[in-house]
Amino acid sequence: MPQRVGILGGTFDPVHIGHLRAAEETAEALGLETLLFIPAADPPHKTGKRVQPYLHRRRMLELSLEGHPFFRISDIEQQMQGKSYSVLTLRKLRREVLPDAQLYFLVGLDAFLELNTWWHYRELFQLAHLAVLRRPGYDERRMADFLTQNVSSLYVGDACHARFDHPELCSVHYLHNTHLEISSTRIRRLFQDGRSIRYLVLPGVMGYIQANQLYCSERTIFS
Repeated sequence: MPQRVGILGGTFDPVHIGHLRAAEETAEALGLETLLFIPAADPPHKTGKRVQPYLHRRRMLELSLEGHPFFRISDIEQQMQGKSYSVLTLRKLRREVLPDAQLYFLVGLDAFLELNTWWHYRELFQLAHLAVLRRPGYDERRMADFLTQNVSSLYVGDACHARFDHPELCSVHYLHNTHLEISSTRIRRLFQDGRSIRYLVLPGVMGYIQANQLYCSERTIFS
């Protein structure tokens, strides 16, 4: 049987327990054997915004994933030139790294409903199955309209809107994951304001942020 591999990309500035719990539940729900966390080297949606250098963000991921049996970090986007477009990353994974694996690309419902703004977004559905994570305030019934109007009219969903299949393209899965009202933006602001970030990130990450004073001022640099 082909290996089932999850793909979770992001800036991870910093990685927090919301990321980790979503990955854990997705792996369990879809029977994933490996889940790759891929920190963006040059995130296209962060133009004009400041992010911590790649090595800081990667180190925080290392501290968070340490000891997990099948969570791994991939530096594939750091090795590629130019913007970290998801389609380019998936192409490289599919062709050079995991040619025989079943890839599952994790994305929040909010981002899923805006995929038509992503670079060459239709190709995503040729390269990987999509695992769409629940977001309060967003109606999963909109997924069907998005797929048929923006990707292909041949997508057919089940009665529960939990899975959409296509005769040629990859399937789309909707997951009722635990939603934790946590964001990297809020964590950064709390730290800048001198407030606690305990229980929002793992202890090792909190210690790393404190030791390196990553978010104490505006002196972060463009990644």
